[in-house]
Amino acid sequence: MATWRRDGRLTGSQRLLCAGLAGALSLSLTAPLELATVLAQVGVVRGRARGPWAAGLRVWRTEGPRALWKGNAVACLRLFPCSAVQLAAYRKFVVLFMDDLGHISQWSSIMAGSLAGMVSTIVTYPTDLIKTRLIVQNMLEPSYRGILHAFSTIYQQEGFLALYRGVSLTVLGALPFSAGSLLVYMNLEKIWNGPRDQFSLFQNFANVCLAAAVTQTLSFPFDTVKRKMQAQSPYLPHGGGVDVHFSGAMDCFRQIVKAQGVLGLWNGLAANLLKIVPYFGVMFGTFEFCKRICLYQNGYIMSPLSYKLTPGVDQSLKPQELRELNKFFKTGQLKSKKPTL
Repeated sequence: MATWRRDGRLTGSQRLLCAGLAGALSLSLTAPLELATVLAQVGVVRGRARGPWAAGLRVWRTEGPRALWKGNAVACLRLFPCSAVQLAAYRKFVVLFMDDLGHISQWSSIMAGSLAGMVSTIVTYPTDLIKTRLIVQNMLEPSYRGILHAFSTIYQQEGFLALYRGVSLTVLGALPFSAGSLLVYMNLEKIWNGPRDQFSLFQNFANVCLAAAVTQTLSFPFDTVKRKMQAQSPYLPHGGGVDVHFSGAMDCFRQIVKAQGVLGLWNGLAANLLKIVPYFGVMFGTFEFCKRICLYQNGYIMSPLSYKLTPGVDQSLKPQELRELNKFFKTGQLKSKKPTL
């Protein structure tokens, strides 16, 4: 999930709600591309027409249009606990990396964000594995009838540790992810030929898309191996549809390179990159719209359709402070209207 500059005029629950709704909508609109990415990574589309459009069209014809959103429900459900854990972990890491004066370097900030993301991913990892299983199964002959059935079935058939199969790749993938983030950040001023604090809204949006493209490309091989390990199961038809046989993470790397070459580690990257711009575009747009609704509800702006500020309202006040101030003035006006003898 993307991050925004914190606005003190929103409460913590409002920020979480705005980010959750924005993430859910962006995930839902780009779900067919996510499905094409996962199918290519697992190897279900191997030996057939390649490309995101071919994979989506094949699923549409064989399982129906609703199948393009397989696994999207669990992906949306995990947004709120994942965001909450990530925010709490980020605050802890920021305090840990601060110097004696309370300052934190950009590299430390990036590391704090990466570590927080890794912690939240590990905590909610079973939901990610279930999403992969729901995507690779055939909806006409499903092995799992839903999220809870998938969780209980995997736990009963394969054990608790099966829900964390491939989690080590999340830890390993955080290293190139952090390196890619730092690489993009260090070159932003050279790219735009100007200081960071003067970037426009479009430039910031482009920076997010560029960082996502670089980091996801660098960490994609780890994600590919993780998807194969998540999908592999002796209890599923055709072993979960995985196109290579392996006994562990390192053996999976070797078997992919042996069977498909080094570029086989990047199968599905095209579909993954195609969803970046619409994903973050919808996310930013939805977040800003939800933010305007909350600011209007809190009394900072005159309409949820614009950012026109409410006259006479101190924008530096926090929501609780503004409510207390309005309550004070309202109480004072009521007292002044009381008749006197």
